Amino acid sequence: MEFPQQKPAGDSKITYPPGVKEITDKISNDEVVKRLKMVVKTFMDMDQDSEEEKQQYLNLALHLASEFFLRNPNKDVRLLVACCLADIFRIYAPEAPYTSHDKLKDIFLFITRQLKGLEDTKSPQFNRYFYLLENLAWVKSYNICFELEDCNEIFIQLFKTLFSVINNSHNQKVQMHMLDLMSSIIMEGDGVTQELLDTILINLIPAHKNLNKQAYDLAKTLLKRTVQTIETCIANFFNQVLVMGKSSVSDLSEHVFDLIQELFSIDPLLLTSVMPQLEFKLKSNDGEERLAVVKLLAKLFGAKDSELATQNRPLWQCFLGRFNDIHVPVRLESVKFASHCLMNHPDLAKDLTEFLKVRSHDPEEAIRHDVIVTIINAGKKDLNLVNDQLLGFVRERTLDKRWRVRKEAMMGLAQLFKKYCLHHEAGKEQAQKISWIKDKLLHIYYQNSIDDKLLVEKIFAQYMVPHSLDTEEKMKCLYYLYACLDTNAVKALNEMWKCQNMLRGLVRELLDLHKLPVSEANNTSMFGKLMTISKNLPDAGKAQDFMKRFNQVLGEDEKLRVQLETLISPTCSCKQAELCVREITRKLTFPKQPTNPFLEMVKFLLERIAPVHIDSEAISALVKLLNKSIEGTADDDEEGVTPDTAIRSGLELLKVLSFTHPTAFHSAETYESLLQCLKMEDDKVAEAAIQIFRNTGQKIETELQQIRSTLIPVLHQKAKRGTPHQAKQAVHCIHAIFCNKEVQLAQIFEPLSRSLNADVPEQLITPLVSLGHISLLAPDQFASPMKAIVANFIVKDLLMNDRSVGNKNGKLWTSDEEVSAEVLAKVQAIKLLVRWLLGMKNNQSKSANSTLRLLSAMLVSEGDLTEQKKISKSDMSRLRLAAGGAIMKLAQEPVYHDIITPEQFQLCGLVINDECYQVRQIFAQKLHLALVKLLLPLEYLAVFSLCAKDPVKERRAHARQCLLKNISVRREYIKNNPLTNDKMLSLVPACSSTSLLL
Repeated sequence: MEFPQQKPAGDSKITYPPGVKEITDKISNDEVVKRLKMVVKTFMDMDQDSEEEKQQYLNLALHLASEFFLRNPNKDVRLLVACCLADIFRIYAPEAPYTSHDKLKDIFLFITRQLKGLEDTKSPQFNRYFYLLENLAWVKSYNICFELEDCNEIFIQLFKTLFSVINNSHNQKVQMHMLDLMSSIIMEGDGVTQELLDTILINLIPAHKNLNKQAYDLAKTLLKRTVQTIETCIANFFNQVLVMGKSSVSDLSEHVFDLIQELFSIDPLLLTSVMPQLEFKLKSNDGEERLAVVKLLAKLFGAKDSELATQNRPLWQCFLGRFNDIHVPVRLESVKFASHCLMNHPDLAKDLTEFLKVRSHDPEEAIRHDVIVTIINAGKKDLNLVNDQLLGFVRERTLDKRWRVRKEAMMGLAQLFKKYCLHHEAGKEQAQKISWIKDKLLHIYYQNSIDDKLLVEKIFAQYMVPHSLDTEEKMKCLYYLYACLDTNAVKALNEMWKCQNMLRGLVRELLDLHKLPVSEANNTSMFGKLMTISKNLPDAGKAQDFMKRFNQVLGEDEKLRVQLETLISPTCSCKQAELCVREITRKLTFPKQPTNPFLEMVKFLLERIAPVHIDSEAISALVKLLNKSIEGTADDDEEGVTPDTAIRSGLELLKVLSFTHPTAFHSAETYESLLQCLKMEDDKVAEAAIQIFRNTGQKIETELQQIRSTLIPVLHQKAKRGTPHQAKQAVHCIHAIFCNKEVQLAQIFEPLSRSLNADVPEQLITPLVSLGHISLLAPDQFASPMKAIVANFIVKDLLMNDRSVGNKNGKLWTSDEEVSAEVLAKVQAIKLLVRWLLGMKNNQSKSANSTLRLLSAMLVSEGDLTEQKKISKSDMSRLRLAAGGAIMKLAQEPVYHDIITPEQFQLCGLVINDECYQVRQIFAQKLHLALVKLLLPLEYLAVFSLCAKDPVKERRAHARQCLLKNISVRREYIKNNPLTNDKMLSLVPACSSTSLLL
């Protein structure tokens, strides 16, 4: 056996392992490395039980801690020495051979510096660095430093080193040994100083986190492992910064909120004692400070897996209180948070609802806007996330006073409708939940703002019935949408098409003026058209300037005029319209101009007049859908409507479109389907079909003889025995579409006259309607027979004579179903008289004066026109209403207005004070409609002042609204139409006695 060699080292001798010569500064670095490797191997093979060897190599252990080794410039030497020292701490544990605290400090700082070699995993020496780390972690060598006064310096350096060297090339073992090493220091020490805590927390700050993701992960795992120990230290740090305001305690003080967010995401237990401090901060007097805390807590409460709201209810309630904060940015941030919260924590929706309700009425526009964005974003992600109340807040904001808020609410609802009702992304049940959206959006078309109207049109074209769909799919959307709309929404949609058609007409008239020679009168007409068009575009002031410029461009560019004429042509298809719009836009685009408000305004006009939905192909598709509903092969039930509803609404839709797009109906297939509808039992379906023929059938006689031969007998039959509405439409249809209308009307006049001999009142109603409209349309042709009918039957036999006893129930009004047939016949007789007179337009005849006296007598309750004992109060109410309406109708014709006496005018006006509420209501509506269309003379506007005496508050309010609307309309008319003084006196509201209501 070879004994170790002993060499002197000062007063003691150093024993080296066998084969290892003395290591001094006299030999080369290569030789030092060679000898140290053998020493390393010796210490590596030793264990703690080798007492003899431990004693034998004690001096060597002390020698390896000398300055020669610890300050050696060669990194290989330093690495080998560090490995030896690590093994020495393992072998001599728990008592290290180094007794000097200074020496221990130097040794551990030396070892720590060597750990920087772990950074390069491709280094040939990496395995030795790994061995060093593994050894230190396994033995927990650094725990020896707890006995040193300045151990914190060592630990800080160690932690900094490990966090700086960790990278993505390290395997799991390296990370685990680092964690073991650091966690043992944290968990077995007396506490973590602020400086040491900072070395961990700094890795969580966003800037550092992004620089070294592995250091962030290491710090995150370390904090999770040591949560029970380190939580107190973290709490102390935040307490000093948040509560005591000592920002100087750490360089990380300015990042406290970022740190809290990160720590919460790592483990909420790390912040157990910190949360009450945040509650304290939420009540700070500093608005900016509250804002910072709200931003932080919004992230904590809104995080996907966060249970903070349920675990810390006091903090949650305190946070919710910030929705009502006096500081606007705080309220705004609270509202923004709600979106994430609704998406990630649907269970908290109930808590948020009341606070969002209050904020939806916030005085700040931006907050109301963000409430809508919050709710809509959550709804778009999942409709279940928003309850009916939240959607109700969005619904309310569609009427907000600010355009930006209204627009956001309307667009948000439109997006929900398209996603869930049109595309059915969440099933029929969810679609039913928001089925009200379609009606609400269309109701907005009633608003006065042109911006609202334009947005509704845009929403309809892009979200409700997307114009990008193919024709069949597009018409199916329209067909079933129309069937599901409520009455007011249908009226709004009809009005929308009517406005668009009116605007197309104005543009058509403007283009026609361009074809005429230049003249002063022509320029004046053009200016009037441009002003009217401008009022149908946003920002009327700018619109006027841009429309003048557009008109100038039209005058100079013939190709542009041709494109615009094609666009508004009745035969323009939807695809053709898109091409025209694109071409016109291209011509007006200036590449070097980033924003072009002129082009934007022209686009608004083009969007309103372009037929993006309806053309001949679309009408054909609608008719096919209607046929399927009639045959019972359509998807009516699947779409949520009954076949009867689908048929009726489908005909109503076609009827409306027949006004705006009559040319699109001209095909044998379409008319064949309409003829089938005429034969159906549903009265409204047949009535709508007749009206479609009336609106669109001008070319039937010349181009569709077979349709003509089938249609004539049907119209005759409807005029004789159809419902009153069908009879009216049938007569007008005959007069409108047939060249030999005189012959056709004569063929039905005779049988209608004979039917007046019927004893049953029910059989009189339809003939009276038909005869009335015939006398209106062809007064000269039937002047003589009509005069006889009026004198001998209408007045003497029907109006002056009661054939039956009325219902003596004492009521002033009964439902339409309860009105007797005789009273209905009398009402139609009054209407016949009016139509007959309007057809003649002759105030020199005795008939006009006689009729006015008869109508005036009907307005006097105590008159002896009828036998009072035979007619009921409700019947008298109906007759008074009919008589008042008749005089008002005659007053719309100048030749008869001149002969209405003051007494007759007074009796007519007093109907608005009738004892029967329904009479007052209906008469006021008729009066308003006639006045707002400027059909009645100015003095009739004063009739509304009589409503000041109305006992019902709602009637007084309605009368005032009507009065103000009429004043506005007349002033606007005078403003846009220069008038003579005489004509102005008949229009100026100030000339009317209306002050009682104002």
